[in-house]
Amino acid sequence: MESQITSRIAALRHFMRDHRLAAFIVPSTDPHSGEYVPEHWEARKWISGFTGSAGTVVITTEQAGLWTDSRYFLQAAEQLTDTGITLFKERLPDTPSITEWLGSVLQPGDKVGIDGWVNSWQSACELRNELEQKSLRLTFAPDPFKDLWTDRPALPTDAVFIHELKFAGETCLSKISKILDTTHQNGCSGILISALDEIAWTLNLRGTDVHCNPVFVSYLLLTEESYTLYILEEKLSDEIKDYLKENGIEVRPYQQIEEDLKNMESSVQLPPNINAAIYQAACARAEVKLLPSPALFLKSVKNETEIEGFHRAMERDGIAMVKFLRWLKEAVRTGNETEISVDKKLYELRAEQALFHGISFDTIAGYKAHAAIVHYEATPETDIALKPEGMLLLDSGAQYSDGTTDITRTIVLGTVTEEEKTDYTLVLKGFLQLSNAQFPQGTCGTQLDALARLPMWKSGINYLHGTGHGVGCFLNVHEGPHQFRMNHMPALLVPGMTVTVEPGIYKSDRHGVRTENTMLIIPAQETEFGSYYKLEPLTLCPIDKEAILVELLTDEELDWFNQYHETVYQRLSPKLNEEERQWLAEATSPLKR
Repeated sequence: MESQITSRIAALRHFMRDHRLAAFIVPSTDPHSGEYVPEHWEARKWISGFTGSAGTVVITTEQAGLWTDSRYFLQAAEQLTDTGITLFKERLPDTPSITEWLGSVLQPGDKVGIDGWVNSWQSACELRNELEQKSLRLTFAPDPFKDLWTDRPALPTDAVFIHELKFAGETCLSKISKILDTTHQNGCSGILISALDEIAWTLNLRGTDVHCNPVFVSYLLLTEESYTLYILEEKLSDEIKDYLKENGIEVRPYQQIEEDLKNMESSVQLPPNINAAIYQAACARAEVKLLPSPALFLKSVKNETEIEGFHRAMERDGIAMVKFLRWLKEAVRTGNETEISVDKKLYELRAEQALFHGISFDTIAGYKAHAAIVHYEATPETDIALKPEGMLLLDSGAQYSDGTTDITRTIVLGTVTEEEKTDYTLVLKGFLQLSNAQFPQGTCGTQLDALARLPMWKSGINYLHGTGHGVGCFLNVHEGPHQFRMNHMPALLVPGMTVTVEPGIYKSDRHGVRTENTMLIIPAQETEFGSYYKLEPLTLCPIDKEAILVELLTDEELDWFNQYHETVYQRLSPKLNEEERQWLAEATSPLKR
């Protein structure tokens, strides 16, 4: 693989010489600014061999670097070995930014190339300004991978399908009306929606173009006069064509979007992360405003039908998890289980559940030291056997027609050290503190993030990933605009939003711990000081009690923990057989001092 990577980099450098570029930047994104992208746009993965979901590769005529975040430090270090690509760890004090590094290795006047289709206009402008401060120039170049990537996957042609109203809870025309109302308030006569999950949500359609995310490649242009979906027509069955026609939605070829925008003369709203090529096309004649898509917020607040669906999906997912956990420890004791085999077992149990549509992300099954790799994914080369000792971190989720699940449990497989018990309990304390939060209207996720970290901070421990994210309804498992993060996230938390709570501790070459539930924001109380909200658990699954140092828990934390387990038992036990109920009764029995 290393020789393939060096050969690919050499080919890109030949392209750079032909276009007089001193450097070329390869991001992880696609024309729709997606976190996870169709294989057609996985150029960063192809050029570097690094398979993480986030990262940017920069190639110069002599050097190469990959910038990625803390989730992938260990993974990237392994995958970049002998490729000639240097790992730059983002957000660490000694790590230079991409422009700082380019300023140190290039000459004044050198040109840095990017592909305008996979870089947002906003980020391109910021990059241009930073490069100019280093006496470097930004250039929009053709897509080099169109020719270099000879076996490049084609644009996906898989069929689109309807997300039924009994699951969606609102018609697509109602959603379009709300989107256009906000668009008009913003002084625009039309809006282009480019985020794939927003298009899927708006139209009550789903697809399979992105691994684990039920979306389809397209653009949606909404104006006062017309609604137009830009998509490969071979993706549309007669049923879908009829559905679109009934709702007044015209279909145009996917590649036609650039030309149509160039001919658009009215005012149009584009999202801030719109790609540079689309932005420049829209600016040809139209007045352009960069504003967040109304669909982003509308989608994040679940309606009553979606909330009911989440509860049903979580029950079925909880049943699969209970069956799995009951099986796991005994299976490990008898031998022959590995990280990959338990992943397959859990998939099989979920697949038995009604309305199952696959997993919502690649399962993280990290045993012992592998659990310290935040986004570890076992491969045949890294897969290891599970033994009746230490802990297994299992982060997984599923897609159901009525909801998307995301859950992490760290499971004790046998003897654990005092350090492991302490870290497990500190993570649990952070999880319990945030899960039990009550907060006033107007609160954002950053204001609550410290609740999950404080028990660890007091022990001089921290984690570098976010504490929580929104979850789509049979959509992307990562959904904005709200999050729990240390860095400022201004989106307010409002009732109807789903959000995960997932603090963790990761100690390289030793162990990793994370506990995660998906929660629903609901009203808590009204007082003379205003409205207050709280978090209601959607996830239904026992939390392993074996490694808990009960003396470290406060009475409030212990009460919440026991009440949650009581709820898990009450909700799941009627759907289990007698042996499974007995196991669950023990797993959820009250934790005592």
